[in-house]
Amino acid sequence: MAIRALVFDTFGTLVDWRSGVAREVERLLPGLDGGAFADAWRGRYQPSMEAVRSGARPFADLDTLQAESLDDLLEAFGHAGVSAAVKRELVLAWHRLDAWPEVPAAMAELRQKFVLAPLSNGHVSLIVALARRNGLVFDAVLGAGFSRDYKPKPALYRDAVTALGFAAEETLMVASHSNDLAAAAGEGLSTAHIARPHENGPAGGETGPAGPVTFAARDLADLARQLAG
Repeated sequence: MAIRALVFDTFGTLVDWRSGVAREVERLLPGLDGGAFADAWRGRYQPSMEAVRSGARPFADLDTLQAESLDDLLEAFGHAGVSAAVKRELVLAWHRLDAWPEVPAAMAELRQKFVLAPLSNGHVSLIVALARRNGLVFDAVLGAGFSRDYKPKPALYRDAVTALGFAAEETLMVASHSNDLAAAAGEGLSTAHIARPHENGPAGGETGPAGPVTFAARDLADLARQLAG
């Protein structure tokens, strides 16, 4: 069955979260190792969402979760006295991330043929900020803010299929994380893995899928070429 819509993981797949957060940390907190801070903050990402996924707390958006994890992190890095205004700017660092170099042109090409929507753990205002910063045009904003939960909960993938109105196999989940793709495939979606070997800086990133996928691509431009053929 032909692909009719693409839904995208955002952090790591479309945007370079580590470089963007590190840049803003070093701007706001001179002398601090921005890369190490970004890595440590990202390390709190999944545990903070798990409280929502498990039902231990009501849905809270990613800005709220990032802010909650920030105090302990600042203390660990010797910056416990940071002002509330600086803390707010640090949270907004996640709104100021740059797309990987090939993404804007590839997205514009894909949109000529397919319906496009983020299927991200980011909430609507966060995704809108990233889209406007990088010139990305979406047909809808799906994901955590839409489903009021976090990936890889099955509802997010099912909700995306229902919202766009295509069959699950006509909906292509695009991500650089194999666990995200495995969860999407479990709900019947087609899957595309995007290699992001530099996502985590020196720690690397996925160079290929860890399991079966419909498409495996070197980057988003390569996926666009495959889908055009």
